Amino acid sequence: MTTRPNPLFVGIERAPARASMRATGLSTEDLKKPMIGVAHSWIGTMPCNLNHRRLAQEVMAGVRAAGGTPIEINTIAISDVITMGTEGMRTSLVSREVIADSIELVCRGHGLDGLVTLAGCDKTIPGAALAHVRLDIPGAVIYSGTMMPGEHLGRDITLQDVFEAVGSATATGCTDELDKLERAACPGIGACAGHYTANTMAVVLEFLGLSPFGSMDPPAVDARKDTVCRQAGELVMRAVAEGLRPSRFLTPSSLRNAIAAGVATGGSTNMVLHLLAIAREADIPLDIDEFDRISSVTPIIADLRPNGTFTAVDLDRAGGTRVIARHMVDAGLIAGDESTVTGRTVAHEAADAAETPGQRVVTTVEAPLSPSGALLILRGNLAPDGSVVKAPGAVTLRMTGTALVFNCEEEAMAAVQTGRVRPGHVVVIRYEGPRGGPGMREMLGVTSALIGRGLGTSVGLVTDGRFSGATRGLMVGHVAPEAAEGGPIAAVCDGDRITIDLQRRECSVDLDPGELAARMRDWSAPPPRYTIGVMAKYWSTVSSAAVGAVTTPHPTQGPATASGKAEECQQASAVEGVMAVGGGDVGAAGGS
Repeated sequence: MTTRPNPLFVGIERAPARASMRATGLSTEDLKKPMIGVAHSWIGTMPCNLNHRRLAQEVMAGVRAAGGTPIEINTIAISDVITMGTEGMRTSLVSREVIADSIELVCRGHGLDGLVTLAGCDKTIPGAALAHVRLDIPGAVIYSGTMMPGEHLGRDITLQDVFEAVGSATATGCTDELDKLERAACPGIGACAGHYTANTMAVVLEFLGLSPFGSMDPPAVDARKDTVCRQAGELVMRAVAEGLRPSRFLTPSSLRNAIAAGVATGGSTNMVLHLLAIAREADIPLDIDEFDRISSVTPIIADLRPNGTFTAVDLDRAGGTRVIARHMVDAGLIAGDESTVTGRTVAHEAADAAETPGQRVVTTVEAPLSPSGALLILRGNLAPDGSVVKAPGAVTLRMTGTALVFNCEEEAMAAVQTGRVRPGHVVVIRYEGPRGGPGMREMLGVTSALIGRGLGTSVGLVTDGRFSGATRGLMVGHVAPEAAEGGPIAAVCDGDRITIDLQRRECSVDLDPGELAARMRDWSAPPPRYTIGVMAKYWSTVSSAAVGAVTTPHPTQGPATASGKAEECQQASAVEGVMAVGGGDVGAAGGS
């Protein structure tokens, strides 16, 4: 194999660099070979990534066997599950950017020829994808695997059951069942076992082309994952030899394939945020309304939790992602001629599907679980730039209810737990968007508490924050523009009438334009929650959720904002002000 020598190690003047690398154990011959980054997020703060150091050794062995020199790279991870409902959750979406930035910096700084990234939790997967797209060097993203489901009373359980049991326990005062679920839900390493954000993004990246088909299938504890990783090391060397870069197979059509796969499997709303960000980094135009268009013509064919029956482990046993791909290719729902990181097309990968006889996880397109897909984009005077709802999780197509407004998640959670939220309410949680948080916290604690207290059919929720992949119910997130940018959601007061209409794709408040404008004249942006450190930097650069909450400007797509209000709001937020409508100061209970 012939590749260009790494310029960091060629020439007399580079002797100090060579001397330094010899101290790591590399030889003269090693320094002449293609240098491949093997990035991972091993960290002791969660079970999702605990197999990364071991799997990295398998990838590195594959690289060596194929004639390359592997270089191990470590980055961070934040657990959504563990930080959920706390101040720490504000760091989760921020970590996506830090992960992408850190991998990009190492690869650029050290002139690496290729990259394999192991990813295992909600933000490491899109963070890895962003890094690969920015660098545009040969490589692949490999999912380190799902957790096995727990078992309780003869049925499979996941963390979703624990979150929802919290609401029940709070309502009844009985914690015995919650304690049993807590002890049984997570039997070992891996990402959450349902088709939540991690598993959704693992599927999406295969259909996008950044991950080899079938690489997500084996659970974290399965020995087949070692084989997947060793093969990834060999794959990246072939990709280096062939010059197979992400820009060669990332296209508008491959993005549409990824969206279709996400909605056909009932995937997490977070994929909207992450695919918008990936598209922007790849300089591929993608509008948020494209998700709704694709969803409306894509049936749901995978019976997966949180709205279905089965876990990601069951999908593996049914035959894995190739089975989904084959059904979708055969029905013309995705473009089979799109290339992937393996050099093969989606159709070629789908043709290798080995469907388990009698499996019940994946249905046919002719007999789907639902005739249309999982995600809807709602607009209206509350969300002029769009908002996102997961349709299978909705228990009603239309609701008009009385607004109960909160300026942070904690106050809303307290209101649910104390019984203040009642049937007929539409809970509004604002100032939790990308800038308002900052960090756009997930609201699984609140949404699960509503379900656990039996309010899932009678209460709606609207927020400029976001939801976990485990969320279900009539929950509208990603409202844009967000409150901190002066979006209309900042003007809502307790008692206003809010309508959520899925058929009309509407999220609106019963106020005429004059009244909305009058209320906003009395509004001023809140000061930033953080004035130093990474959170302050994120606040100053992050864009609207409607364009992916990215932090990097783009030369051909303009400023990273959907509404064009970013500069105006940065100036307004410098003023020491507080919200003057619908809920008082930041952190106070909304307008009671």
